Amino acid sequence: MAAKKSPPYSIEPAQALALLKSAASPAHRAGLARYGIPDTHALGVPMREIQALGKRIGRQPALAQSLWDSGIYEARLLVAFVADPTQLTVTQMDRWCRQFDNWAVCDTLCLHLFDRSPHAWGRIEAWSRRHGEFEKRAAFALLAGLAVHDRHTPDAPFLAGLAHVDAAAGDARNFVSKGVSWALRAIGHRNAALHAEAMKLATRLAASDDATRCRIGREALRDLNRPLVRAKVAKSDKGRAQKNV
Repeated sequence: MAAKKSPPYSIEPAQALALLKSAASPAHRAGLARYGIPDTHALGVPMREIQALGKRIGRQPALAQSLWDSGIYEARLLVAFVADPTQLTVTQMDRWCRQFDNWAVCDTLCLHLFDRSPHAWGRIEAWSRRHGEFEKRAAFALLAGLAVHDRHTPDAPFLAGLAHVDAAAGDARNFVSKGVSWALRAIGHRNAALHAEAMKLATRLAASDDATRCRIGREALRDLNRPLVRAKVAKSDKGRAQKNV
C-alpha cells in the first residue's frame, strides 16, 4: 500500500516569525556585518535553518507577502522558499526588487524564486536599466541563476544577456560589478558556443581602459580558461549531441 502524503503544513505569519526567532543566534547576527549585510532588521538565523523551515512550510503564496512586509531580513529570505514562482506577477516582482537593500536577499530571491517565474527573462531586461544598486544587481543575479538552472532555454536569450553584461560592465559599484561578472562567467559555463561568445566579450573587456570593465574581463578570462570549465562545456556539448542522435 502506498504511503499517504502528508497534508500541507499550514502556518500563519506570526507563527513563521516565531519559528524564525526561536532559531536565532546573537552570534550569527553579529557576524552579518562581515558579509556586508545590515543587521538592523535581522534576527540572526543561519541560512540552513531558513531553508529547512521553507522546506517544512512549502509553497504558500498567501504567507509570502506578510513575511516580506515584516521587513525582517530572515523573513524576506524565507519568502524565496514559500512564495510560488508560478503565481508571481510582474508588479510583485518589481515591487520586491525595488525594496532590496542587501545582496543576500537579492540573490536568494533571484536564485530560488524569480528564476523559476515565467516572467524572469523580461525582468532581466527591465532591471538592467534600473539605477538602484541592488535593483540593477538583481538583473545579473537573475541572469546568472537562469544560466545555472534553466536547462531548456536555447542560446539566443543568453546571447542577449551578454549584451546587457557589456552595457553594464562599466558600473563601478561593488554589488553591480560583482553581479555582472557573475553573469558573464555563468553564461560561459553553459556550453561551448556560449563559452566562445563569453570569451570574446571577456577579452574585449579585459583590453578596456576602463578599470571596472578591465577587471571584470580579466576575472572572466581566468575562470573561463580553467581546464575544469573547458572540460565541463565540452561534456555539455557532447551530451546535447547524443540526445539529438
